[in-house]
Amino acid sequence: MFKPTTIKDIAKALNLSTSTVSRALRGGYEISEETKKIVLEYAEKVNFKRNPIALSLKERRSYSIGVIVCEVANQFFSQAIDGIESVAYSKGYHVIISQTHDSYEREVINVEHLANRSVDGLLVSLSAETKDYSHLEKLHDQGLPIVFFDRILNSMNTHKVSSNNFKGAFEATEFLISKGCKRIAHLANASQLSITAERQKGYEEALRQHHIPIDKELIKYCKHGGRDQIEVEIAVREFLSHDNPPDAIFVASDRLSTGCLSTMKKYATHHHDILVAGFSNSELVELLNPSLSYIRQPAFEMGEKAAEMLISIIESKYPIEEFESIMLDTTLHPNGV
Repeated sequence: MFKPTTIKDIAKALNLSTSTVSRALRGGYEISEETKKIVLEYAEKVNFKRNPIALSLKERRSYSIGVIVCEVANQFFSQAIDGIESVAYSKGYHVIISQTHDSYEREVINVEHLANRSVDGLLVSLSAETKDYSHLEKLHDQGLPIVFFDRILNSMNTHKVSSNNFKGAFEATEFLISKGCKRIAHLANASQLSITAERQKGYEEALRQHHIPIDKELIKYCKHGGRDQIEVEIAVREFLSHDNPPDAIFVASDRLSTGCLSTMKKYATHHHDILVAGFSNSELVELLNPSLSYIRQPAFEMGEKAAEMLISIIESKYPIEEFESIMLDTTLHPNGV
């Protein structure tokens, strides 16, 4: 009859205590790197698998973390999830992914469901519709570790990971200006999102520095974050039908970029005359027509960093009182112009 190897078996074979083996398998900081290496190599050799049920009962932890994103099919979030999983699995945590589809109601339901499943912590990127944060604040006040990434909640005192949205937007807008554009419209995400304000500031600062007046009629917000294609179409068609239409559009997110290009192709007679630049992590961005110059975010690295921060809170023996906000750099990729 098959009998799985236990921590006691490993301890006996290596002449170590069971607590040392257990800590080494968890990557505990108090165990030397040499001991960790010996234990991990032996565990792999004997095909040791930790018993997650026994472990969670003993340590009152589930060794699982919840991830809240708007949409897994979004290339940015799928890349961020890859980063999250690479860190989580290496540290013995399972990842439970939940999609909000940019709906506030769905976000509340998903957060409550994950909390009821006793996840050890949450990684959250807010939905486009979320304006009330009480469902997150309540859990945070009760001691559930929460880390925000990309779409962050500035008012909550916890770790946060974002990209340099201001710089990315500034560079995209300045690139359009360098191509001779003077009437640059801005298709923005929901107004309350952190990324919306930061990207709009970058867009406006680029216009200011090049002495181009800011026309508020050329700024449109999509409160559903691109989930409602009709909303995107209405905004873009208003740009196109303006008495003095734009010669370029700066688009603030992946989903809005594809929606914008689709609308232009459908309704703009001279859509090739309008340059478009926006945020996109899509692998297919260079195949889009009209073409899109794009800002790429370091999504994988963002996911890695967020997961590391969350696990550091979960595994800390003492309450953490000082939190970090990390901003990663973006890169501009001119395309088709």
